[in-house]
Amino acid sequence: MFDLKSPYPVTRAQREAVDAIVDGFRRGRRKQVLLGVTGSGKTYAMARIIAALGVPTLVLSHNKTLAAQLFQEFRGFFPGDRVGYFISYYDYYQPEAFVPQRNLYIAKEVSINPELERLRLDATRNLLEARGTIVVASVSAIYSIGAPGDFLEQRLVLDAGAPLQRQELLQRFVDLGYRRSHGLLAAGEFRVRGPVVEIFPTSEENPLRFVIDDGQLARIEFFDALTAAPLSQGSQASVYPVNYFFYRRERILKAAAGIRAELQQRLEWFRGQGKEELAERLRQRTLYDLEMLEQFGHCPGIENYSLYLTGRSPGEAPYTLLDFFPKGYLAIIDESHVTVPQLNGMYAGDRSRKEKLVDFGFRLPSALDNRPLNFPEVAQRLQNVLYVSATPAPFEVADSQGSVTSLLVRPTGLVDPEIVVRTVPDPVRDMLQEIRAVLAPETAAKGPKGRKSLPGKRETSGSPQRGSTGRVLVTTLTKKMAEKLADYLTLQGIRCAYMHAEVKALDRVKIIQKLRQGEFDVLIGINLLREGLDLPEVSRVIILDADKEGFLRSETALIQTFGRAARHIDGKVILYVDGMVDSVRRAIAESERRRRYQIAYNQAHGIRPASVRSTVKNFQDDDYWLRKSEEEIPVEFKTRAALEKEIARLTAAMKKKADALDFKSAAVLRDRVKALKNILIELF
Repeated sequence: MFDLKSPYPVTRAQREAVDAIVDGFRRGRRKQVLLGVTGSGKTYAMARIIAALGVPTLVLSHNKTLAAQLFQEFRGFFPGDRVGYFISYYDYYQPEAFVPQRNLYIAKEVSINPELERLRLDATRNLLEARGTIVVASVSAIYSIGAPGDFLEQRLVLDAGAPLQRQELLQRFVDLGYRRSHGLLAAGEFRVRGPVVEIFPTSEENPLRFVIDDGQLARIEFFDALTAAPLSQGSQASVYPVNYFFYRRERILKAAAGIRAELQQRLEWFRGQGKEELAERLRQRTLYDLEMLEQFGHCPGIENYSLYLTGRSPGEAPYTLLDFFPKGYLAIIDESHVTVPQLNGMYAGDRSRKEKLVDFGFRLPSALDNRPLNFPEVAQRLQNVLYVSATPAPFEVADSQGSVTSLLVRPTGLVDPEIVVRTVPDPVRDMLQEIRAVLAPETAAKGPKGRKSLPGKRETSGSPQRGSTGRVLVTTLTKKMAEKLADYLTLQGIRCAYMHAEVKALDRVKIIQKLRQGEFDVLIGINLLREGLDLPEVSRVIILDADKEGFLRSETALIQTFGRAARHIDGKVILYVDGMVDSVRRAIAESERRRRYQIAYNQAHGIRPASVRSTVKNFQDDDYWLRKSEEEIPVEFKTRAALEKEIARLTAAMKKKADALDFKSAAVLRDRVKALKNILIELF
């Protein structure tokens, strides 16, 4: 089913691990664990398992940055197959909430990223159209979306050469929620030019053109939205609803009747409790939504009525991405020690927030059924599971009944990095010295005085630390500390950046790419620099406050962070502590155990270690702006205000050119706008 392409030869260790896992699934073992150290080729092993089993596959990741990296890698391994990407499509998300203690209502506020929305729709479309599909997803996969049956049933399939009337086609587009446009075509719109009908499906990267001749569909082709130049022709095209929550009018009317009945019951309940003000609030809000639904087929917060729109019973599990997968699919839970707890924790937090909205008359009780899956529901839907982690938790080991396959050696022969523990009066100054030693080893001076040796430490107190030129990762405990540390290092002449949860998903990918490309040397983070990131240029990992035991400094978290230095031949980890604690001691012991095993394996098989080398890939491999440097910005656009003004001017000019059908000029302006927008993100 899948055609695996890889420049890497499979190693003996990888082949043995893959064969053991594939054999286990074929013999009916439904849950297994792959314990693979950082840099051992876990992703490649996962790809070989997928190709060998030949079943649709869901790859679950705990964060968007790692999901983006996995998406890149799987697209490279399976260039001719369907590989989808499904994460939350919000750049900014403020959920609807009510704080009773302050009588404060917080309205839902979102900023949707259209590219992520397109990728989500494309992933679900692929699952409905072909079994040979891989989807890389975050925990967004367990949140409520529309029913797969409704999504597929409303699909419009058009064949070249089939009878077709233009007016009929336009009506079908309207029935799917698309809007008519007379200017530049955007996603979710269609336009008419004589016998030519063009539409930009929300699940497609490029718009479609249908040429109708004498009552027949003469030609189907994809084209460039700005230049109108044909890109490719096809014999068939499918157009899906504009989004997951778009339904036919008869479904809307049926749902509205159910909503009205529930509203009446809830109003009577509130009035019976003497809460007239809450009843009136709920009545006004719900009737407004119903009017919007009946008039336009949509309303803000339509997902809160999904119980009626999807025809479910109260309490029944919502439809999620998992329902789009056919029977017998494989679920690979990457970095399972983190992803599984996330899957387990989504339901309770969501319900707590919504219960307050229901109790105080902001939402009907049926809004509680717009929810993520609870963990038993997730477990029920994940039939064949491969837990993948360098540090699997006891749950995964127990759930797989001890079926653990180890992959402890790396194709490059690299061993786990050297661990150094330090206690110094001024860790930040010592860290600065260490960074300078890495970036310019020939000028490195001795470290600051006052270092004390601690158990488990492998350096001589006070000895100069000479590193190899590379990149440095620094982990802190708080976002504020990460930002302040970045400011301090910048003032010291160090090229650095920070990354935490408030940085947008796609921007995190760009930051990682810039680090690898050498646009800066030090990246500071909190919890996003641990699991799975492929950073072979990193030769030093620095962990501040390593002895502050907790989620961010547990044995598992420390081992995962150690792994970021495991792809470089001179990899080293520096732990700053005030004193030794159990989590640090256990993490060092496990790292030493793996290191001894790897050294012995290399000696037995004559393997000489070498640093990992991998190309830096763009998220979509066509990010024009990544090739731009600061030197290409005209001097007059060196401030944010000047850039924003120029972007607005060029955007208006682009639309004017497109409206005048001068698509060539519009395309030139489009590229310039795109470059300036991303420069704005980079520099300001």
